[in-house]
Parts: sequence; structure tokens; C-alpha cells
Amino acid sequence: MPTVNQIRDAEVTHQKRKNLTESQKKNADLTKEGFVVNSLIKDPKNLSMNELYDSMVISDDARMPEKLKENKKVKDKSLMPLSLITAGVMGIIAAGSSLVKKSAEVNKDIKPNERIDHLTRNISITKEELQGLYQLVQCPNKKTLLAASGVIVLGAMAFMGKMFTDGFKEIWVKKREADIQKNLQENLIAVETQSFSGKIQIIRSMLADKAREFSDYLSAKPKTPPVFERFNSKLKFLGKKPPSDTEEVNGLKYFAMGILTISSIIGLGYLSLKNLRSGKKFVETFIEKQKGKIGDIVSASSEQTKEADKVKLKIMLKEIDSSTELIEENVSKLNWTNPEEKKAFKDSLICEIRGATTKADPAMAGSGVPKAAFISFVSDYKAFLYNYILDSANPQFKMLFLSTTTLTAATYAGKAAGEAVKDVQVKKINAQTEFELQQRLVATELRNFKAKKDAAIDPLCEEFYTQLQKGKPKTELKTIAENILYEVKNGPPFVYS
Repeated sequence: MPTVNQIRDAEVTHQKRKNLTESQKKNADLTKEGFVVNSLIKDPKNLSMNELYDSMVISDDARMPEKLKENKKVKDKSLMPLSLITAGVMGIIAAGSSLVKKSAEVNKDIKPNERIDHLTRNISITKEELQGLYQLVQCPNKKTLLAASGVIVLGAMAFMGKMFTDGFKEIWVKKREADIQKNLQENLIAVETQSFSGKIQIIRSMLADKAREFSDYLSAKPKTPPVFERFNSKLKFLGKKPPSDTEEVNGLKYFAMGILTISSIIGLGYLSLKNLRSGKKFVETFIEKQKGKIGDIVSASSEQTKEADKVKLKIMLKEIDSSTELIEENVSKLNWTNPEEKKAFKDSLICEIRGATTKADPAMAGSGVPKAAFISFVSDYKAFLYNYILDSANPQFKMLFLSTTTLTAATYAGKAAGEAVKDVQVKKINAQTEFELQQRLVATELRNFKAKKDAAIDPLCEEFYTQLQKGKPKTELKTIAENILYEVKNGPPFVYS
């Protein structure tokens, strides 16, 4: 049974019988005997450890990176936030229940003028379909039935038209987006080709540089090897770079900008407080002037001017947000004969000016009775159809319905078309921006590739020069150099990655 070596030798002999050049024959030998994806295929009987050190470019003093020894233990605190949130929520609920209890306690002793008013539950109907149904339930007859049916049918038609318009817009935009993406991918072929070609060019350039460099050291002329920084020390600072002068200038600039911003905040805040103090003086001057006018009205009051004085005093005392003492002082000086009337006027002023709340306008908030009240504020084009059906003899209702419906439909269609065009244009610009970004990233990707290639090759070159200084024979140094060049060509990072 033939051995593996016999089969391998037969295959090599078969290849050499072909019309191959010398370099092709050498490559064929390397394919069978050299490295294949970092795997060494040689007969162990004919391979010494010294040859293995040279072929694999193994360093005697290589060390593992310091980061490998780190083993920081992280305490598991994943349940702590959940527990805190749960306890916090329950604490808030407990505090809220105590507030309800306190509110009920305070409510039994509160004064009438401090008690807030009741609210009427105003149910606002803003959709014409709901308003039509309400009218149909409240007063069912032929007209309300036709009106409610008409607005519901028109609403359904509008919904279907809207759905069709939106669907058509989305389909059109999607088709344009597909075209944009196809064009983008076509344009990116050239960008990716630049990146691929650049990586190949980097490898070829590194091969040429390293080959010339090793040739110089393997020649008869002695040269001093370059000084390399230890690779393990590089690992500690991998990805970091010392701050440049530009970065220091930028740091000073940002610091100065921060100081200027804080100074402007303080200065503007002081100016604002100064303006507020000046405004307060003007307000105090106005209040004193109003108090003088109120005193003139009080001193000139009489039974004949009583009703007019009530209106004037109420307005002026409201304007200056009078205190209870000021109200009592001025009302007590009124020249009215009936003290009960003066007391009633004083109480009404105190209740209205110093009360905790005031009653809302019944037109907006209802009567204040805590019951449900239905109101309708409709801002819908279907309301004109409802009015037209209720009073079809009025031609203006007809024209209002037709014009508002046409305008609404045209506006929505125009809006949909505008949004579709806008979306497509935004996608086009975004695709162009992406293309330009990828173009700009080619140089970055090539520098990244070159830096990683150097990180992989520099330790091997360092080992070459170490062995050179130790006086290793040039034949063995040549083996190391060949393997380094092979690593430059076929080692990581790979072109296709």
C-alpha cells in the first residue's frame, strides 16, 4: 500500500512533466510542501525544531498580552433596579392614598369662598357622523335619518378614497425606492473595486518594500537593524494615539467657549432680574395711582352714585388684586346709609377677588351642575352635507357642501402627491449621500487594512532582525524572510474581508 509521501511525490512528478515554467514548478512544490492556510505539510522525520522555528517565524521571547490575564468579576445587580422600581411605585401609591385621606379630612372644614367649583362633564362631539347619530337618537324623523345616512356614506367614500390614495402613494414610492437602491448598488461597484484594488496594491507595495529590505540585510554588506518597539507593549496602547497640538488647541477653545457661555448666562440672568425689579417698581407706581383714584371715588360716593360706584370700584379693585384689608377699608368709608348693603357689597368683593376660584363661562363650561352635558363643535366638511340634507331648498348649503368637499378631496390628493415626491427625493439624496460616504470611507478602509497588516507583520520582522543580531546563518534568515513575505501576501487581514 503506497504511503502518503509516495502519493505526494507521484503527484509532484506528474505536475512537473507538464510544460511548466521554473516558477510554476516551484509554486507546485510549495503547494504540496509549503503552507496551505497556515498549515505546515512536511514529513516530520525530515523536520527539525530549528527549521520549524524559521519556517513558522517563532520568537523565543514572545509573551501573551497582559489583557489576557485580566479577570474582573462583575457583581450581578440586574434585579436591583427592578426591586427599586417596584418598591418605589408602591411607595408612590401609598403616598397617593394618604393624600386622598388628607383631602377628605380638609374638605369637611373648608370655607365656602375657598372651595373649588363643581364641574359639568362636557361631552364634545367633533365628528359629524357622531353628531348625526346623536340627532337621530334624540329626534328620530325622516330628515335626521337621511342626514345621518348621508354623512355616514360620504365618510365611507372618503375613507375608501383615502385608503386608495395612500396605497397608490406607497406603491409608487416603493418602486422608485427600488430603482434608487439598484442605482446605488451599481455605483457602489466602483467604490468597492477601489477598495479591493487598493488592498491588493497595499500588499504588492509591502511585498516589494519588505523584499528589498530583506535583500539588503541578506547581502554581503552589513547594515544596522532597525529598532522595534516591543509588540506586547504596543498592545497596551492599541487604538490610542498621543494628543496632538491641534487637539490641545481644540481643548482650550472648548474650555474658553464654556467659560464665555457661563459668563453670558450669569450676565443675562442678572439683566433679567434687573428688568424684573424695574418692572416691579412700575407696577407699584400703578397700584399707588389706582389707590388714589379709588380713594377719590369713595370720598365722593353718595346714594345717587351708588350703582355707578359699585361698578367702578369692582373693576379698579380687581385690577390691583386688592387685599382683604384694602377692600374692607375702602368699603367702610363709602357714604351709603344702609350698612347691610355695604356689608353685602364687601362680602361679594372679597368672594370674587380673593376667592380660590371663579365660575367659568356657562357658554363654555355649562351651568356647573355635576351632570353630563352634550355639546358639538364640528370642524368637518361632512357637516355641510348634513345641513344641505336638512334644508335642501337653500342653494347656499348646496354650494358650501360641493365646494368644501371638492377642496378637501383635492387638498388631500395634493398632499399625498407632494409627500410621495418628497419621500422619493429624500431617498435619492440619502442614496447619493450614502454613495459619497462610501467613497470617502475607501481611504479610511485602506488605512485600516494597512494598520492591521502592519500589526501582523511587524512582530515577524522584529523576530527576523532579532535572529539577524544573534548571527543566524543567511540561509536560515532567507527562510524566515520568505515566510514573512508569504504572510504579507496571504496572511490576515485578508483582502476579501
